[in-house]
Parts: sequence; structure tokens; C-alpha cells
Amino acid sequence: MLIDHWPLRRLRLTTERLVLRQPDEEELADLADVAASGVHKPGERPFLTPWTDAPPAERARGVMQGYWGSLSSWSAQDWALQLGVFREGTPIGMVALRAQDFAILREVKTWSWLGLPHHAQGFGTEARRALLHLAFEGLDAVAALTEVFQDNAGSQGVSRKLGYQPDGISRDVLDGRPVISDRLRLTRENWQPAGRVEVSGLAECRSWFIA
Repeated sequence: MLIDHWPLRRLRLTTERLVLRQPDEEELADLADVAASGVHKPGERPFLTPWTDAPPAERARGVMQGYWGSLSSWSAQDWALQLGVFREGTPIGMVALRAQDFAILREVKTWSWLGLPHHAQGFGTEARRALLHLAFEGLDAVAALTEVFQDNAGSQGVSRKLGYQPDGISRDVLDGRPVISDRLRLTRENWQPAGRVEVSGLAECRSWFIA
């Protein structure tokens, strides 16, 4: 069976309102449709890559290629766990937990997007809490990192609500001009578990995260 060769398909994070898990092929197509319909208001550009400015069909294709790419390149030294976010069985977005040399560094990074109709309802915070629970409680991480544009009030608010602290800045080029992102770090000591998060299927695939 597929699940015997790819035990990550067993992994499931369940919160009060959401389920985070790897989608099947049809669910992945549904998630691509969510992205095609829009993930941010017109004129907003929260990501360094121009993904959200791309035409709907290109955004949909990018979701599928990105997901398949994370599967094909997986190794215990360099992995990106992409999970669909489902509410009452309906896909509303995607999240990811990434790491390189995790067995040594014990640090993770996160990213996420939600369909525009699902913004400002606490789903982003709830999904990030689930990822952090997996990282700290399930995989014994020592820190979670993120980089956020200084004018991205939504993501800044989520990160600081969860206890992230300033960790410097980074400078990049966006549309031919310099932009500054805040680097934020959440340590295991500052991590405050909150709400119900149930993790199932981790025992079968834990070795996939730690060489």
C-alpha cells in the first residue's frame, strides 16, 4: 500500500476547528483552486516571490508543482512538510514546516497561505500553533524561525501573539527595490502551548525528520 511506503500520509494534526494533513491528488487540485481564487487582497504582496501576483492558473500550477517538488526532494537532511488545511473536510489553504540538518540544528521554519474568504478568522494562528506543537512537542525542536515584511501586519501579529521575538533583519530585492524583513525567533523556552492539538501518525514517520 502507498501508506506503507510513504508513512507521512499517516501524519495528521487536529485542532479545535482544523485538520492538517497531506492531501490526496484530488484534494491537491481543490487546494490549487483555492489559491487560484485568491489568497490576498489586490495590491498586497506579502511574499518575496511574485506568486500572489501571478495569473490564477499559474498560482494553481505553482501549488501543485511546489507540493510535488517537496515530496520528490524529501530527505532527513533537507525536508519541507507541506500540509493541506481542512475545515469540516473543506480545503482552505496550506502550511509548511521546513528544516535543513534538523538532527543537528533542531530549528524549523514555517510558511502558510489561506484562501481569501478564510482570512481574519483565527485559522492562520490555529494552523501555526499546530505546526509549532509538532515541532516542539513531537520533534523536540529548539527554535522556530520566520521572516516577515515589516508592513505585513497580519503575519507580524500572528508571530508575536505566539511568542516570537526579534532576531535581526534581512534585506532583499523586490521589484527592483530593497525591502526589509524582520527575522523572528520562537525558542522552546518561550513556546506556550495553547488549545487542543492532537498529533497522530508521527511514530510511523518520525525517522523521516531526523537522520
